[in-house]
Amino acid sequence: MSKPYTLNELLIIAIAKEIHDYENVVLGVGIPMTSGALAKALFAPHATLMMESGIIDFQPTVPLNHIADCLSCRGFSFSTDLFSTFTMTYRGFVDVCFLGVAQVDKYGNLNTTVIGDYDHPTMRLPGSGGAADFISYAKRTILTMRGGEFVEKLLYRTSPGYLDGGDSRDRSGHFPQGTGPTKLISTQGIFEFDPTTKEMYLAKVHPGVSVDKIRKKVPWDLKVSPDLTETERPTDDEIDFIRRFAPTESVGKNIAVELAIAKMMKRTQAQ
Repeated sequence: MSKPYTLNELLIIAIAKEIHDYENVVLGVGIPMTSGALAKALFAPHATLMMESGIIDFQPTVPLNHIADCLSCRGFSFSTDLFSTFTMTYRGFVDVCFLGVAQVDKYGNLNTTVIGDYDHPTMRLPGSGGAADFISYAKRTILTMRGGEFVEKLLYRTSPGYLDGGDSRDRSGHFPQGTGPTKLISTQGIFEFDPTTKEMYLAKVHPGVSVDKIRKKVPWDLKVSPDLTETERPTDDEIDFIRRFAPTESVGKNIAVELAIAKMMKRTQAQ
């Protein structure tokens, strides 16, 4: 039995296991970068980690502050620019990328642009950035969802998943054949996409989570794998690495801030 772990740690490890040895991987700041560092250390030592800004084949030493933070890594093979990173993706050199989800439909199409009417939004989201390019041209895309939601119909389609399902993505002629999202890792389970219909289905549940609880979050008739399994519990080595490398990601930034404030208040009161 491994030591107790946090939900963030479970997500970081599940994401890290999607990185395979000798793959070229584009990583964003935050949980994906921590997952990349974990994979490089324990699962995929020969994976080539890349920042969106153009820093290629590096070893993270501490969590990055931004996508061009070369001071937080060591041993990178070379540094190019953002344009070159994107063109490498277009030319098929990126094996896997990771994208966060604000809204997602059953075919893996994403909205990270706006909630509500586009011209008079309830909430303006960060937009595409490189997301639409990466999900369009990377060989595999892993979606991650911590605070997002499943929707029957997107309010705005920022990034293309499998469009209308089936072979509609391949038939469109806009994307390399066989590309698209392959998994969605959420706070409750792991979802995959049917190879024929391209509809999302539940493949794994996290420990302590029921299928019924997940169904309540999904507005369509969610299909469940007949071989449904439980997400593997983290090992002590995996947990220890995350807590050394990124303690803030381990507990979550909100809790980390609360702990820091409480510690500061305690020191103030003691003076």
